[in-house]
Amino acid sequence: MCVLDLRCIGISRLASRKPAAPPVFLQCLHEHKTQKVTLLHPISEFEKAHSKAESMSNSILVTGGAGFIGSNFVLQWIENVATPLVNLDLLTYAGNPANLVTLEDDSRYRLVRGDICDAEFVAAVLRDNRPRAIVHFAAESHVDRSIADPSDFIRTNVLGTFTLLEQAKLYWSGMDEAARRTFRFLHVSTDEVYGSLGWDEAAFSESTAYAPNSPYAASKAASDHLVRAYFHTYGFPVLTTNCSNNYGPFQFPEKLVPLIILNALERKPLPLYGDGRNVRDWLFVEDHCLAIRTVLERGRVGETYNIGGNSERKNLEVVTTICNLVDEFCPDDGSGPRKDLIKFVADRPGHDRRYAIDAAKISQELGWRPAVEFESGLRKTVAWYLEHRSWVQNVRSGAYMDWIRQNYEERVQP
Repeated sequence: MCVLDLRCIGISRLASRKPAAPPVFLQCLHEHKTQKVTLLHPISEFEKAHSKAESMSNSILVTGGAGFIGSNFVLQWIENVATPLVNLDLLTYAGNPANLVTLEDDSRYRLVRGDICDAEFVAAVLRDNRPRAIVHFAAESHVDRSIADPSDFIRTNVLGTFTLLEQAKLYWSGMDEAARRTFRFLHVSTDEVYGSLGWDEAAFSESTAYAPNSPYAASKAASDHLVRAYFHTYGFPVLTTNCSNNYGPFQFPEKLVPLIILNALERKPLPLYGDGRNVRDWLFVEDHCLAIRTVLERGRVGETYNIGGNSERKNLEVVTTICNLVDEFCPDDGSGPRKDLIKFVADRPGHDRRYAIDAAKISQELGWRPAVEFESGLRKTVAWYLEHRSWVQNVRSGAYMDWIRQNYEERVQP
């Protein structure tokens, strides 16, 4: 039996997010009803530039806001910012509206199901909601899935970003001069576009040459280049962020941190690629979301900002730490320490050895720094997954389990 005292680990706010069954508030585009907005929080200069009183007319549009990082961003935005938010999400396997069920009755939030590759639909969303900014999260993001089948990654990450850029540019072109000056398109990307570092090489900076090594990274690199081109060619007011590995609540359990937490809890084998010495820089998702808000508010148009957690760790170290935390929360039942469940499996093709982010630019220009240390953030994350078993069960569909068997169990080394 696991015993969690959430008060002692500072997770009361995270634990208050109680996902339930998918809400019934998915709205078709044409079912929109204008509602009055009550401004509940102080607003920044960026938000004051657009301070009209009507419901969704002062909104931002978020794509992919039902995914892991996107849903954390949406929750943080609604909790801390006065203005409304429209969430455009196709709700594929990793998009879960139950992440946002607490916003069901909040007039500042609206979820619209749709495909960013559908130009006519995107144009209608922009026309009907009149957002003052777009934050573009929507992407296929799992490297192993991109290796198995790159086609969805090319469609969503490249064609989808192109379609969104093109429709957003047309929408922006029709704005009055004042609105055009303050409109922003923020594109959320990854450090994987930079390739792999040697053990002693300097961390990735914004001037590091692109060298993507997986179909996923290549698709994100292509989308980054499109965003840059729309600024330099058309003057379209873009911002780009490249982040390191995120972890935290609501992450789909195919990714390393939740996969290891849940397998350790159930005493299943803990698959670890290669020798486990691959290094990643780990960023708590709430720190990332605050960084995105900071760039949206104060970033220089046309610029790229790297966002990192200053927490380089070997994968084996991460997995061992998770095992120790699960052992702490769920004391030994006589089966021994969970780190004994670690099973090295055949390495991923083209597996990048090391990522590291130099986040000096965002720190010096905009004053953002990560607030959550890795050990503290990982403790909160483990506690969240142990406390939200029903959420885990809801996302672990048969298709998910088939994928886990294909990707990990078939790689186990004798």
